[in-house]
Amino acid sequence: MPGGEFSARQMELHRQRLRWSDKYYKRKVLSLDVKADPLEGAPQARAIVLEKVGIESKQPNSAIRKCVRVQIVKNGKQVTAFLPGDGALNFVDEHDEVLLEGIGGSMKRAMGDIPGVRWQVSMVNGVSLNELVYGRKEKPRR
Repeated sequence: MPGGEFSARQMELHRQRLRWSDKYYKRKVLSLDVKADPLEGAPQARAIVLEKVGIESKQPNSAIRKCVRVQIVKNGKQVTAFLPGDGALNFVDEHDEVLLEGIGGSMKRAMGDIPGVRWQVSMVNGVSLNELVYGRKEKPRR
């Protein structure tokens, strides 16, 4: 590798070629994570509720986590989203419009003991799910 007075361009090109062996650089430049992401890189997305589902938690826990199958409005992809809060399932009905956000697991993956669920519901029909659960607001009649 040249290292002399006029070698800056060659050194820069050499460094650029070597960067492709870094898997994080390669995934970022080729947009592989964005292509695989149902939300297409966005932090939040609107979706329509298709059905309510209960998902069993992983060992050693034993519970049925309340989730919903939703269809994302902008691209039609279907994902499963978690409903945080005690009794949150009672405030969500089929065909409601919900707002999805990441659940906060490492590397945008599932969180805790809920297998395969990477999203959670934050709003239902324009009202915060948290406010509904605590009884501070009522769900609007549509």
